[in-house]
Amino acid sequence: MVGMTPDESLVRTLVDVARTLAHEAGRLVHEGRPDRVEVHATKSSPIDVVTAMDLASEDLLRRRIAELRPGDGILGEEQGYVPGTTGVTWVVDPIDGTVNYLYGLASWSVSVAAVVTPAGDGPPDPETWTALAGAVHAPTDGRTFLAGRGLGATLDGRPIRVGEDKPLDVSLVGTGFGYLAERRRAQAVVVADLLPRVRDIRRLGSAALDLCAVASGSLDLYFERGLAPWDLAAGALVAQEAGAVVTGLNGRGASQDMTVAGPPGTVRALVTFLEGHGADATA
Repeated sequence: MVGMTPDESLVRTLVDVARTLAHEAGRLVHEGRPDRVEVHATKSSPIDVVTAMDLASEDLLRRRIAELRPGDGILGEEQGYVPGTTGVTWVVDPIDGTVNYLYGLASWSVSVAAVVTPAGDGPPDPETWTALAGAVHAPTDGRTFLAGRGLGATLDGRPIRVGEDKPLDVSLVGTGFGYLAERRRAQAVVVADLLPRVRDIRRLGSAALDLCAVASGSLDLYFERGLAPWDLAAGALVAQEAGAVVTGLNGRGASQDMTVAGPPGTVRALVTFLEGHGADATA
């Protein structure tokens, strides 16, 4: 494109690669799903599961990144961090919403993002990285959310925009819960106090799709404690490029301690509530 800066050209290239990777992995996982999915292994608890398709999907993503973007680093949920030499790192979740996938529920996705980090850093950290491109693909219904830094966000090629600010009491709020019983117990206390103050609460089971739902206005707000970098990398960029604020609590950025997303004014109200409950320091 005439007049395109090199940075914009890189972002557009990374968005195209992210889309390709998410679609290829999504096709593998969706078409290869057996009638009965078996748990391959467990992680933090028996609830935190890995299926054979999680592993196969990440294998495909790593192989294709090496082919399409040799020299880039990779951080994946199942196989960890491999540094690169280009300054770009791919942050991938081969199946976001594995429990939904295990049970045959529709809300799961493949999440692929490209980020850059300060020189000398180790594994990418959401509080210090700059996300350049993201794709969240939901294979069960074919939806694809895309975002490029400074280029906006789309759903199946159509621009999307976060909803308007509104009071908490008419806001539909998405959230999720941790895998360990102690954390779930603490999160339940927060949710029990929040529920009477909002329109309703949804727990869909895929953080990436929850963040994209905020981006498209299907949810007014989203918050969750415990998101790993691969859970939020692509979805957070989609939300931000759609005009949402994505933040943590007490002046911090979005992180494993807390991620909050939505239109600016409504986010402020939810952040005030969560800070008052110490929601980023429970369990």
